[in-house]
Amino acid sequence: MAGFSSYFRVVMTNLKDKGFATRAVRAGQVRTPEGEHSEPIFPTSSFVFDSAEQAAARFGGDEPGNIYSRFTNPTVRTFEQRLASLEQGESCVATASGMSAILATFMGLCAAGDHIVSSRSVFGTTRVLFDKYLSKFGLKTDYVPLTDLAAWEAAIKPNTKALFLETPSNPLNEIADLAALSALAKQHDCLLIVDNCFCTPALQLPLVLGADIVIHSATKYIDGQGRCVGGAVVGDAQRVGEEVYGFLRSAGPTMSAFNAWTFLKGLETLDLRMKAHSANANQLAHWLQQQKQVTQVFYAGLESHPGHQLAKQQQSDFGGIIAFEVEGGQEAAWKLINATQFISITANLGDTKTTITHPATTTHGRVSVEARAESGISDGMIRLSVGLENVEDIQQDIQRGLDLL
Repeated sequence: MAGFSSYFRVVMTNLKDKGFATRAVRAGQVRTPEGEHSEPIFPTSSFVFDSAEQAAARFGGDEPGNIYSRFTNPTVRTFEQRLASLEQGESCVATASGMSAILATFMGLCAAGDHIVSSRSVFGTTRVLFDKYLSKFGLKTDYVPLTDLAAWEAAIKPNTKALFLETPSNPLNEIADLAALSALAKQHDCLLIVDNCFCTPALQLPLVLGADIVIHSATKYIDGQGRCVGGAVVGDAQRVGEEVYGFLRSAGPTMSAFNAWTFLKGLETLDLRMKAHSANANQLAHWLQQQKQVTQVFYAGLESHPGHQLAKQQQSDFGGIIAFEVEGGQEAAWKLINATQFISITANLGDTKTTITHPATTTHGRVSVEARAESGISDGMIRLSVGLENVEDIQQDIQRGLDLL
């Protein structure tokens, strides 16, 4: 911030020794001469220079400062610095959505002829992006089971640029061994890129565990109330701060100032919310496991889950997402979903309001039947994003559907 006008004051810029909750509330804030307590919103498309010389210096990179809100905005910058602090990264680039964060990462870091190894247990639209669009630019993707380290290693080629995954996975809550995959990536001189959407930095720190880049859909838990769409990429100053940022500056998948401010407010309560989401989900998962109409529950907080011990090692809690299966396929799953009264039927997740969806026909509906089967997504599977309502009320609403099966 040294190049900004002298009357701007950075508030507590060095918070490395402070706790997570403190940084979630304070990191990155800059006060203007007005002395505002809350972070201001800068809804402006451009910024004024003191002179033609200063304009040239800003555009030429010789002087830091605001230029144009496609790539420099004070509110967006505050969000970026705060999230980078929470993820313990050097740089953050905020984007218009979680999918544009993935796009910006691979467009900024890859070239024609590069190869990606991806977990097959990723968000359905991510597979569409890789297979239908990035493939047009000569980027090839192969998919492997998330938890099979030997399959990851076997899929790596001399031109492999990155390993990409979500952990926990969507929607089965599979857990990847981040330390082992980091070692594998370093051995083969490729990047480990982790989507940390389900856990957020409140529950998991992939960079600390050896990842090179972390991606977020800020739409989910970072906002936490289903208000805005946004994304973010966090990592080092070169790859993220220069190369991913360079793509954003030129291509413009930009986060708005208003959305950035909303996400800042979300970060302030993230620590509290993730603990509450996890507590509700854990109680609900154990209850679902006892229901005779439910054939399987996928939640890493259950001791029966194959990733339970690993999740305990690399996460501080188990998160708020549960998947479960019922007998009777799509018909039974839809019947249960339609019977709920207050649970929201929507594919969004990470909200204070509990949401319910049928992955096979929504989030993964654009994925082939074969790919869904490989990922373990059955027609009888239902995904819950457990909110902050009284858990007994959530149980009663789900019970309405279970009683029909």
